[in-house]
Amino acid sequence: YLGWFDGNPANLYPLPPEDSARRYLEFMGGAEQALDKAREAFDKGEYRWVAEVVNHVVFAEPENREARELQADALEQLGYQSEAGTWRALFLTGAQELRQGVPGFPMPTTASPDSVRAMSLDLFFNYMGVRLNGEKAAGNDLSLNFVFTDTGEQVVVRISNGAMSHSLGRTDPDADSTITMTRKALDRFILGETTLDKEAEAGEIEVEPDTGPLDRLLSLLDSFEGWFNIIEP
Repeated sequence: YLGWFDGNPANLYPLPPEDSARRYLEFMGGAEQALDKAREAFDKGEYRWVAEVVNHVVFAEPENREARELQADALEQLGYQSEAGTWRALFLTGAQELRQGVPGFPMPTTASPDSVRAMSLDLFFNYMGVRLNGEKAAGNDLSLNFVFTDTGEQVVVRISNGAMSHSLGRTDPDADSTITMTRKALDRFILGETTLDKEAEAGEIEVEPDTGPLDRLLSLLDSFEGWFNIIEP
């Protein structure tokens, strides 16, 4: 079988990890009893089993320091024993997160300038569609034209049923708003080098009849964080 499903129907529709973890702990007699047995298994070198069992404690009680330390110790041992670099990196990264949390140092929030400038409009608007928050977008029906004066390209963007789609090489005569701009202005905006207001003041962007629909579109987009947790809820 390919993908996440192993063919066992018991694994086809499981509970969410947090709910499942709480129920596992109830069956085990609580976190304290589960950790006592896990420590015995750790002393026997059963690190895979310890990591599997204590993971339920961490998901049920993320602030349980004893559980976090024990699972980190088990993952660390698994990492030391791993021959594959990818496995070792995952085990040790999980152990580090359990002990120190997700790294907090800053990461770039955009692609490199060269990557942005090389990105086609089709790729850009596909990426914008990925960033659309479907729950926020539900109930919004928008149509916006984007006209690029320096490249001669046109794109119509539609938001409906919590999803975003776009069509290249055309515009919608009944669009809520038409944004006329240069591709260079779009690149600067993506890279965070400017704002819509600054570009409008410089004459690089014109929005008709007003910026309301564009502001609504931008408010529906999520920003992705470079760091995320891998071993806790």
